[in-house]
Amino acid sequence: MSIENIIEIRGLNSSYNSRQVLFDISFAIPKHQVTVIMGVSGCGKTTLFRHLTGLKRTGAGQIMVDGQDLGVFSENMLMQYRRRIGVLFQSGALFNSLSLIQNIAIPLKVLTTVRSEEVRNLALAKLELVGLAEFCDYMPSQLSGGMKKRAGLARALIMDPEILFVDEPSSGLDPITAAGLDRLILSLRQTHGMTVVVVTHELESAFKIADEIVVMDNGRVMAAGLPEEIRNSVNPRVRQFLSREPDPRI
Repeated sequence: MSIENIIEIRGLNSSYNSRQVLFDISFAIPKHQVTVIMGVSGCGKTTLFRHLTGLKRTGAGQIMVDGQDLGVFSENMLMQYRRRIGVLFQSGALFNSLSLIQNIAIPLKVLTTVRSEEVRNLALAKLELVGLAEFCDYMPSQLSGGMKKRAGLARALIMDPEILFVDEPSSGLDPITAAGLDRLILSLRQTHGMTVVVVTHELESAFKIADEIVVMDNGRVMAAGLPEEIRNSVNPRVRQFLSREPDPRI
């Protein structure tokens, strides 16, 4: 059975002012799979993440979503695309002045006409999914880092997205909490058939959850393929990354 690609990146280049940070990035993101994009800090992962989530504009013909060119989307089409995706930012990105359940409910209140009582029920269901229902009325300042990350995931899932984008899910988390988040990501793929794109530099997490892995360095794709193909890569920079060898240039 062939695997259908939901997103295709075709020769993506990107710059900030006059500094180019992405160079001819090309790979595909399969539907209903977990694709992990990894590499050292500063390799271009976050910029690529911003393009994929529509936070940074893309040139025509460089990112295709279900065969449609993201680079020529109108503002209305871009809004429709954003309704199809959920985004978990590295920090959780909660609003400090709102309770946990109010944070989770924001997309429903902004993007839908669901009644207030139903909004609360839907938000509670997502908090239950991430194990935070009993903390629904807590303020973000009362939550640990791991709880904030899980709360951010609940908000990313509130619209039942087709594609979930996750930025550094294990960053700042203890090993047990990080493992729980990995398990939750896998369950979303297995139970809900969700397409998940994870940006990380955590090797253990990446190989645990990935169906496909893309390794980046200096704004370029060094290797892309199945986890075992990445493990067996002969690319020197990929080998250095996987074996956690220090960079002699630094």
